[in-house]
Amino acid sequence: MWRYIVRRLLQTIPILFGVSILIFLFVRMIPGDPARLLAGPQATLEEIQAVREDLGLDKPPVTQYLDYFGKALTGNFGKSMRTRVPVTEEIGLRLMPTVSLAVVSMVIAIAIGLSAGILSAVKRNTWMDYLSMTGALAGVSLPSFWLALMLMYLLAVKWRLLPTFGYGSWRHFVMPAITLGVGAAAAIARFTRAAMLEVLSQDYIRTARAKGLPEPKVNLLHALKNALIPVVTITGLQFGFLLGGTVVVESVFAWPGLGRLLVDVVESRDYPVIQTLMLFFSLTFVVINLAVDVLYAVIDPRISYE
Repeated sequence: MWRYIVRRLLQTIPILFGVSILIFLFVRMIPGDPARLLAGPQATLEEIQAVREDLGLDKPPVTQYLDYFGKALTGNFGKSMRTRVPVTEEIGLRLMPTVSLAVVSMVIAIAIGLSAGILSAVKRNTWMDYLSMTGALAGVSLPSFWLALMLMYLLAVKWRLLPTFGYGSWRHFVMPAITLGVGAAAAIARFTRAAMLEVLSQDYIRTARAKGLPEPKVNLLHALKNALIPVVTITGLQFGFLLGGTVVVESVFAWPGLGRLLVDVVESRDYPVIQTLMLFFSLTFVVINLAVDVLYAVIDPRISYE
C-alpha cells in the first residue's frame, strides 16, 4: 500500500508541471496589464514601465515561467503584486476559513445525501422515493447564488436569526454551509440510491433476508457497505469541488476564504497569487483522488494495490 501511495505521489510531479504551464499561459491571456493597474490611472508610460520591470513582467514569458517554477520547487511562490506579502502568507490567512466551511458543508451533505439515498432505495417507487429524488433534482438544479440570497433574505433579513455575512462564530457557518451542502447532498443522494438499488437486487441480499435478519441490518450492514465504492467516489469529488469552487458563495456571504481571494486577485491581475491558488486547487484534487483510492481498499478488502 505504501509503495502505491509513494508511486502516486511521484506521479503528481509531471501532472503539476503540466498544470502549471497551462495556468501560466491562461493567466496571461486575461485582458488587462497588472503594471498599469498597480501604477494607477494617472501614471505615465515611464512609471508603468518601471512597475513592469520591478515585477519582472518585462522579461520573456519563458524566462518568467522558469523563474516562477524554479522558485516554486523550493517552496517560494513569490510575493503578491498587490500587497507585496509572500503568496504563502496571503493564501495561509484564507486557507482555514475555506477548509472549515468545506468540512462543515461536507458533513451536512453526507448526512442528508446518504439518508435520502438510502431511504429512496429502500422505499423504491413510493412517495418517499419520489420526494427524495425531487429534492435531489432541485438541489442539483438550484443556482448556489440564488439559494444563498434566499437564505439570506429569510434567515437574516426577515427573521433576523443569523448574521448576513462575515466569519467568526458557528452562526456565520449556517447559511454558507447549507448553500454548499445542498448541491453536494443532492449528488450524493442520487449516487447512493443507484448503488443501493443495484446491491439490493443481488442474491446475497435475498439470502440475508431469507435467514431472518432484521431489515435495518440488511440495508445498513450488507447493502450499504457494498454500495459505498461509488458513493465514496462522488463524495471525494464533491469535497474537492467544495474546496475549489466556493467563489460564488464566499463572495455572497463576504467569507474571507480562498474563493473570495481568487476573485480579488483576478480583478487585480495578481499573477503569482492566481497561479499558486490554481496549483493548490489542482493538488487538492490529486490528493483527494489518492485518498479515495486508498479508501477503496479499506472498504473492500478484495481490492489490493500491491
